[in-house]
Amino acid sequence: MEIYSSTQQERLQEAQKKVKSIRGFYVHATVFVFVNLFIIAGCAADDLQSLFTTDPYMTAVFWGIGLAAHGMAVFGQDLLFGQNWEKKQVQKILNK
Repeated sequence: MEIYSSTQQERLQEAQKKVKSIRGFYVHATVFVFVNLFIIAGCAADDLQSLFTTDPYMTAVFWGIGLAAHGMAVFGQDLLFGQNWEKKQVQKILNK
């Protein structure tokens, strides 16, 4: 068993938390794809003309918005506020 210092332990816990959230997003995306394929295939089997309407795609559209929000929560933190963002902002305020 490895012994970690408190800093290493915190980093390990953060990394495990990040991996768990990424895994959760991938599970969500997989369920999204399969459920929406099932819905669209069901509509096609019922009536081929329904594929040319918006009805079978509305679940995918609104759920896709939720999936995009989930993706931003998991991956978007670094896009908007990168690792050095806080340091740069503090330095900018100190330089004034």
